[in-house]
Amino acid sequence: MINGYDFDKTIYDGDSTLDFYLYCLKHQFSLIRFLPIQFYGFLVYKLKIKRKEYFKEKFYTFLKGIKHIDVVVNNFWDENEGKIKNWYLDQKKESDVIISASPEFLLSEICKRLKIESLLASKVDKNTGKLLSNNCYGKEKVKRFKEAYPKAELHSFYSDSYSDMPIINLAKKGYIVKKNDIKEI
Repeated sequence: MINGYDFDKTIYDGDSTLDFYLYCLKHQFSLIRFLPIQFYGFLVYKLKIKRKEYFKEKFYTFLKGIKHIDVVVNNFWDENEGKIKNWYLDQKKESDVIISASPEFLLSEICKRLKIESLLASKVDKNTGKLLSNNCYGKEKVKRFKEAYPKAELHSFYSDSYSDMPIINLAKKGYIVKKNDIKEI
């Protein structure tokens, strides 16, 4: 029996990618130099000129300015591990699957700490910010799950967003999480 979980705003109180970015800025303010390209990426995405992947790649350009990224990720989780929600910690199992649009390099450390063996997330080059896979969002979550577990059945899926309906519909049970309020849908 496999239970699946979105990460940000579902089992993690916040958006881990944004929190990581702000953490990096706080500790290395010179990363602000990437703001113009990040803003441009955001603007052309919001104007529907470019796709979300384009914006994400422009946003992740700040990674080029970080030396020792693995150390920074580890330090980030030292500071933010407490944002994993208690309701999840109370029910977590090693067989859980985290399926997230956040970067795999960022979430792999917290999954290791939580003893979660399976993470399906967006593959991003941690040194350049280049996307190495499709954004793990919407229907892509279903595709990734079926590739990783071709014969498995997803018992339940928890998410904070209806954008995850494709993967929720794959599960026997679906749950929407708002803060610590969990409702079956």
